[in-house]
Amino acid sequence: MTSDISPSAWLTVLTTTDAADKAEHLARGAVQARHAACAQINGPVTSVYRWKGEIETAQEWQILFKTSEGRYPELEAWLLGAHDYDTPEVIATPVVRGSAGYLAWMEQETAG
Repeated sequence: MTSDISPSAWLTVLTTTDAADKAEHLARGAVQARHAACAQINGPVTSVYRWKGEIETAQEWQILFKTSEGRYPELEAWLLGAHDYDTPEVIATPVVRGSAGYLAWMEQETAG
């Protein structure tokens, strides 16, 4: 069974970092503080980007957080404060549909 929800009610939030232990620190800290219900770490991935006028290639670890719209400001503040990049990637994407049970679990885990 799926649940239609407001496109802004739930978000997935993506960031990257340059080491597995840093990714776990960001993930655990956000979940422990209930800024996110879950964080999944994937990596290493290869990132190619322009930085200070140069094309760079680096190995990074992606972290995908599941959170509510209401918790997003706290999650963003946590990531910006705990991250060691000058300009960390923090991109939120709305969840437009999801299973009712999973969304209820997310609600419970990001409450309070």
